[in-house]
Amino acid sequence: MKKIVLGSLSAIALATSLNAFAMDAEEAIEFRQAGYKFMAWNMAKIKAMAIDGDVEWNPQQVQAAANSIAATANSGMGALFIPGTEKNVGNTKTRVKPEMFTDIEGVTEVGMAFHKAATELAAAAETGDKATVAKAFGAAGQSCKGCHDKFRMD
Repeated sequence: MKKIVLGSLSAIALATSLNAFAMDAEEAIEFRQAGYKFMAWNMAKIKAMAIDGDVEWNPQQVQAAANSIAATANSGMGALFIPGTEKNVGNTKTRVKPEMFTDIEGVTEVGMAFHKAATELAAAAETGDKATVAKAFGAAGQSCKGCHDKFRMD
């Protein structure tokens, strides 16, 4: 729980610091999309080893991928949802629903679930146990789905 609270405080601090950099809406959308794509790439690596078995199980690679996901998830990416990013900007398209900017309780719920699941995935990866990783991977995937279902347009 301390990590979640600290992560939230970090997000607030990051949001404040982003304003100092005068990030525009287009950059914010591009950065957050890059973060989510990076996490998806790492999720795919874990899935290939722990779920599908398409790639030989490698605990070190799984741990590196899980740590990357947790670090990105807990980096304060919420600060990239600044005013003006609820719609397409220039050539940069977004699939975020406008509710992402008005349903603070819902956003907090899915965000905290995602932070927790990403952190637990990294902890599971530290064990090196494939079954433990697979279970945590499933929970992480469900946390992603929870946000997509509520706040992402298809």
